[in-house]
Parts: sequence; C-alpha cells; structure tokens
Amino acid sequence: MAIIDIHPHVIATDNVRYPLQPLGGNQSTWSRDRPTPYEAMIAAMDKAGVAKSAIVQASTAYGHDNSYVAEAIAAHPKRFTGVFSIDMLAADNVAKMKHWLERGFAGMRLFTTGSTMPGQATWFDDPRTYPAWQYAGEAGVPVCMQMTPQGFPQLRALMGRFPKVKIILDHLARPTLTDGPPFAADQEFFALAKNPNIYLKLTPINVSPKDWGKASPPSFFGALIAAYGANRIAWGSNFPATEGTLSEILNKAQAALSFASAADRDWIFGKTALELYPRLKD
Repeated sequence: MAIIDIHPHVIATDNVRYPLQPLGGNQSTWSRDRPTPYEAMIAAMDKAGVAKSAIVQASTAYGHDNSYVAEAIAAHPKRFTGVFSIDMLAADNVAKMKHWLERGFAGMRLFTTGSTMPGQATWFDDPRTYPAWQYAGEAGVPVCMQMTPQGFPQLRALMGRFPKVKIILDHLARPTLTDGPPFAADQEFFALAKNPNIYLKLTPINVSPKDWGKASPPSFFGALIAAYGANRIAWGSNFPATEGTLSEILNKAQAALSFASAADRDWIFGKTALELYPRLKD
C-alpha cells in the first residue's frame, strides 16, 4: 500500500510574494526556523517513500491565505492535494470554500487552538459558521479540527446539526492517555467513536508524547483501533513542524504501530487517506 501523509506543511522562502500573516499575530517558531518549500517537500517525500500528501495550510504563518499551498498543488497535482483554512465567521465563507476547492484542495481545517493561540476557542459553532458546515456536508469536504477535548461539547452539537460532515481530529485532539488502560480520563474522546463521521489523525505529537505514563503505544493505539477501527485513523507527519527528517518521523510512527496487523497498518498509512481525500487516488 502506498504511504500517504495527511498532515505536512509547506513554507515558502519568499516572504514578499507570500507575506506572513499568522492567525493571532504570532508566527510559529517552526515556520520561521524550518521553511520548507514544496520542492523540498517532494524531495523529502521521495527519500522517505511517501507517495502523496494532503498539505495542511500553515495557519501560524499564512493565516487564511492558502496561495502557497495552491501553487504546490498546481505544480504537483499527482502528488499533492490541500487542506485550506478560511474565516468561518465571514459572510462569504461558502464562496471562499468553493474558491479553494476549485484550486485543487480537498479539505478544510479549523484552527481553534495551538502553540500560538492557547486555550480552546468556541467560535466554530457560531451560527455564522452554519452555511460553511452545511456546504461541507453537501460537497463531501472533510473538516480537520485543531482542538482539545474542551471543545467536544460544541463539536457534538455541530455533529448533531450537520451529520453528513466528516470530522478529522488533528493530533487525536490531544488525549490525556497517561493513566493507561482503560483510559478513564479519555472516555469522552473514546465515546466519539460512536459517531461514524469522526476520523482520527495520528501525528508525532501522539507517537512521541511528553509522557506515556502508564500507557504504551500498543495499549493506547490498540484501544484506538478497537474503538474507531483502522479505517478511521490516518497518519500525518506534521513535517516540518515536528523536528527531524520526514523519513525519521515516518519510521517512528511505523515502529509505534508495528504491533498492528498488516491490514490495519495499510489503512492507517494510506487507505484511510484515500477515503478522506479521493483526489489523491490515481
């Protein structure tokens, strides 16, 4: 099975043509220190053995201007699709979605928390966002949520209102996991598995957490596969936000999932990505 990455970022070295305008006003350290043009991304993918990627908009560098990702897609349409970001509270949110979809994007990402914007924002369930959520469901546009469990109440309400939308939890929404099986502190997270439209994005933040506590990769990821099914879990590198080469990041993820069956690994490292982003199919 071809390996597909659903969470890399590209950063241009030309800040005049692609001006920095990070959400929250603070550029992320990684985007400043490790700019990675899309040609460098292609080289890293070739070296790591990654066939295709769904490039995620670097909101902490470019905000809602997805132009550089669009250029990457246009340059390598057989290797890339993209996940755009928009202002969900704007009156033209649906028009903006259609614009970026026409430029080769296949998904949308909502940045509601992060290193440059700590806490958990709640704007994503504002009624002004409803037209965009409705269109995402109608057009089959999966929505990545950069969020924490503190936002689950709003997320559950949105899923009830817009049941057709596929939701992808970036970084697994940062579960606690340290208490180990049966992961009592993460029961709200595991309960979301009952909704068939919830998908998980497994990244280095999950593969190499600060502290495993009483958990381990087999116990935690095994519980994820049991609850959600491997067909709702997809790997994302977070490269270059995560330090190290793409090859090193992939190798660590493959080692952490080495206990899983070959069929489950095929889903996590490729097949689930194709279900979420059909544009990546040959």
